[in-house]
Amino acid sequence: MKNSIPLLCVLLGALSGSAFAAPALTLTLDPAATGPGEFAAEEIRREAAARGLTVVSAGATAPRDAIRITLTIGAPAANAVAQSYSIRVRKEPGQRTITVRGADASGVMYGGLDVAEAIRTGTLDTLKDADHTPHIAKRGIKFNLPLDVRTPTYNKGEWPDSERLNVVEMWSQDFWRATFDDMARHRYNLISWWSLNPFPSIVKVPEFPHVALEDVQTTDVNRKDRLVVKKMTIDEKIQFWRDVMQLAKDRGVEVYWFTWNVFLGAAEGKDGITKDRTAPRSIEYFRASVRETIKTYPLLVGFGITAGEGMPESEFKHVSKEQWLWQTYGEGIRDGLRDTPDRKFRLIHRFHMTGLSEIQTAFAELPCPLDLSFKYAIAHMYSVPNPSMIKPLLPLLSPQLRSWLTVRNDDIHSFRWADVDYARAFIKAIPGPDKIAGFYMGPDGYHWGRDFITRNPAGPRQTVMQKQWLSFALWGRLAYEPDLPAATFERLTAARFPGADIPKLTAAWADASKTFPYITRFFWGDIDIKWFPEACRKRGGFYTVRDFVEGGTMPGAGVLNIIEWRASLLAKQKPEGVTPLEIAATLDSNATRALKALPELQRAAVTPAASAKEYTATLGDIETMAQLGLYYSTKIRGACDLALFDKSGDVKRQDSAVQHLEAALNHWKDYATTYTRQYVQPILYNRAGLVDIPQQTQDVAADVLMARDWKPGTIDDAKIKRSGTEAGFTK
Repeated sequence: MKNSIPLLCVLLGALSGSAFAAPALTLTLDPAATGPGEFAAEEIRREAAARGLTVVSAGATAPRDAIRITLTIGAPAANAVAQSYSIRVRKEPGQRTITVRGADASGVMYGGLDVAEAIRTGTLDTLKDADHTPHIAKRGIKFNLPLDVRTPTYNKGEWPDSERLNVVEMWSQDFWRATFDDMARHRYNLISWWSLNPFPSIVKVPEFPHVALEDVQTTDVNRKDRLVVKKMTIDEKIQFWRDVMQLAKDRGVEVYWFTWNVFLGAAEGKDGITKDRTAPRSIEYFRASVRETIKTYPLLVGFGITAGEGMPESEFKHVSKEQWLWQTYGEGIRDGLRDTPDRKFRLIHRFHMTGLSEIQTAFAELPCPLDLSFKYAIAHMYSVPNPSMIKPLLPLLSPQLRSWLTVRNDDIHSFRWADVDYARAFIKAIPGPDKIAGFYMGPDGYHWGRDFITRNPAGPRQTVMQKQWLSFALWGRLAYEPDLPAATFERLTAARFPGADIPKLTAAWADASKTFPYITRFFWGDIDIKWFPEACRKRGGFYTVRDFVEGGTMPGAGVLNIIEWRASLLAKQKPEGVTPLEIAATLDSNATRALKALPELQRAAVTPAASAKEYTATLGDIETMAQLGLYYSTKIRGACDLALFDKSGDVKRQDSAVQHLEAALNHWKDYATTYTRQYVQPILYNRAGLVDIPQQTQDVAADVLMARDWKPGTIDDAKIKRSGTEAGFTK
């Protein structure tokens, strides 16, 4: 291979605990694969060093029988697509070679990461020939980015704990390096940064010289006094984000800015900008900010916008929403790309509360590709693996007009979720590349920065991605390769927790994790302010047993709500769908299996100490999710009995309901105990509001009293309506 660069020679020696034994390893990297390729090479070096192996300086002579690893760019297979790679293993007398050939630098990196993983899991000697091609080309993270209390992410007037505490982390190279490292390891290749209006914190606009912000500010815990957490000039901020984008590129990650478009925020009142967002000066400000952002950050690959946030018809009388978006973002993109017409850039227009014809008319002169974006499961990716909301949109899509999927996780903020079967089914149900360009997953209600809800963390706080490592691994790796065997993740878990019973741990973890999709398909609130399953609440408060009786189920999930189930039962008809009692039984059996496995799992001698601490926390999450599953199971059963008592007046049904709800109260108390063992309370979330799980015990207890005082005929069937969706688009 021409122009190859010898990177390292690693003496392997005796590989304690490894399944292979070889005297040495050499690694050579094609210089054309620098950036992502160098990251993979460093991962191989790190994994070798972590096993106590001696790393010899570059150029040292390797033994004849060394394993020789080559990472190179070249067509790995016929018609290879971007990010694809092949691994070829050759055994000759006294010599073994492993060649990774990637279609591009990202393909080289992913193949090199396979080699690094094989070293970590002790399977390098069993590595075999393989070809790998991405199933979904763009696999992204939706990252709400709190740059400053003056330029927040989506919080609609609040300043929630996870954002308030993470502001300083957003200006830390160490945080972003850790995040992009993990994104590459888990095969994510896109990050979308979401902000109401990021421009004052990231760019200088010549026409508006007083808008750019110096320093970085957050608030104290009372959210009254502002605190400067980092002294920075705007020039230093710009250089910071240029460096962060370079970190991303070097790990194969593309960067997009998503905004909620019309929020002036810190710009209001400066340089002639008033609160009138449709005024010519406001439009000029946004257009110039978009232009300067594109010119300032050459590695930025796109913007994301929406016509559905903060744009009431009453304010957009003289200019329509789409016209406003064109005059600001469309014209700004055209201005920014004028001097670099060949630059790779894209606009993603979120597709709700708007119409396709309006978008296409307004953006007819856009000088770059235009895609749509759709909330795939509204706010709840942990519901069913094949959400139906996208079906009306699919006929409008084509290879020339594709959509991205916003995969919202506003179900799980605290716990380490892991269920390979659910993640695999969800990924496989996503429509193909003729319709879908890619996805980005993440929450609005919680910030995926560092984890500030865990009690008594040891050393530096983990990032959320580090804490929930297996969940991120499942979604990213399966999105790249949905048929990746479950054994892959079991090996990763075994390397993480040496000494644990991995099959038993995997099964219990999945059983407990099933709590969330089963309860959310039964009790549906489409957006996050309507349903936060960790706390059985909406933004306005706790969901009572009556809410469960009257509530709707997820559209398209095939689950009957309690009133529908009651009607079919009393009519002695076969129910057409999964019944509430079947959901309750499934929640019960899953949770019971998980809890039954815990005593033996807790006896495992996991080492070293850091692994043991994380293992204990993982078992704590399994127990807590299982206790929540038991709570929901008994609450559903109590609600079913109440519904029957409401119709029949049979006091035996009322007594049964009370018994179930008393059991639910005990399960909630167990849930609150296990939850607060690991996590702080209360927590102010962005969308769910202030959550205090122990305090809500009084609301759970009130369900028992409600059942005791229930009068037949309380429910008016005619007023029960099924929950709707938030699709909100037209042709």
